[in-house]
Amino acid sequence: MTTTVGIDIGTGAIETVLIRVEGDNIEWLDKRVDRIRRRDPLKFAEQAYDEVLAKSNLTREDIDYCATTGDAESITFSTGHFYTMTTHARGAIYLEPEARAVIDIGALNGRAITMTEAGKVLNYKMTSQCASGSGQFLENIARYLGVAQDEIGELSQQADDPEVCSSICAVLAETDVINMVSRGITGPNILKGIHVSMADRFVKLLKSLKMKSGVIMATGGLALDSGLLAALAEGAEKQKMALDFRASEDSIHAGAIGAALWGAFRFEKLQAREVA
Repeated sequence: MTTTVGIDIGTGAIETVLIRVEGDNIEWLDKRVDRIRRRDPLKFAEQAYDEVLAKSNLTREDIDYCATTGDAESITFSTGHFYTMTTHARGAIYLEPEARAVIDIGALNGRAITMTEAGKVLNYKMTSQCASGSGQFLENIARYLGVAQDEIGELSQQADDPEVCSSICAVLAETDVINMVSRGITGPNILKGIHVSMADRFVKLLKSLKMKSGVIMATGGLALDSGLLAALAEGAEKQKMALDFRASEDSIHAGAIGAALWGAFRFEKLQAREVA
């Protein structure tokens, strides 16, 4: 039996999971998401780590492997660090065994990843560094429109004449949105237009990876945005790609889950070497 922690530090939030692995059985002990909000992410991650352990009546000595991913490489108390593509691929397979690709939609950028049924990364493509295809951009637009984040998906699907935002620069895109509002474009049509623009980018990434059919798992902060998932499905259909986009209520934890699972795998391999 192996007890591991996975910590994923992103641009906007820290995800922490605590799991116990025994053979093929994986037991969730705890999970949490903490928005960074200008706090020191490394100190905040350590606080989250200790609070997760305390909640389960565990100490650091009870943890066999503390695995980090994302921007958590500088954490001093971890056992090992794993690349983001690797952890999101493994976490996605855990959440949806049929998935053969991931779209990870983060606060500042996104990526498409293809993998094997065991979660081994085959290839990946990143969006541009500009943030107009990101969670932070969409959050800023929603704030400008006076819309709560959990309302975005539903409102987007009420659109009757989407106004597509063509700018790839976040600053110019926000200017476009301001102009749309001044022209009387409704909130749902603005949000759907942004979703369509974002979806087009991700579909192009998947197409460049030769992912023409199969299950695609959404991970990251926007994974549960129903409007974006609908736009992705529509975009894939236009490109004649038979893609099935799915998400789990735990999609935001995918990176941390993958880190914890790879940590358990590495720990067991090390133990086996010592015994041999």
